[in-house]
Amino acid sequence: MATILIVDDDPSLVESCTEVLSAEGYSVVSAKNGEEGYRKAREAKPQLILLDVMMAHNSEGFDIARRLKTDEITRGIPVIIITGIRKAMRLPFGYEPDDDWLPVKAVLEKPVAPENLLKHVREALERS
Repeated sequence: MATILIVDDDPSLVESCTEVLSAEGYSVVSAKNGEEGYRKAREAKPQLILLDVMMAHNSEGFDIARRLKTDEITRGIPVIIITGIRKAMRLPFGYEPDDDWLPVKAVLEKPVAPENLLKHVREALERS
């Protein structure tokens, strides 16, 4: 089964996502910030990355997503953003994936229902 890297500074979100994904047979590794996540992505070469946006700074996840896309080792790993930035910053708009500014497969708003998370994980893994 696929290995999924969760990059998030919220231990309870990491724990709940790990439980949901593990119950479906996925292997899960985690990192608590973007730099650690980037390093683990290069080392573990997961089949999918779930990436938070607001960690050490408000755009850390966006920056790491673009960095992963430009790295020869990690560019083929699909990324799904899971974020609460829209609610936290009271943004009147959402984010849409694109090839340059936000090179990810999907953007999910926290909190994410387990069935919605699994749906997007399956879709991203099938397309990669």
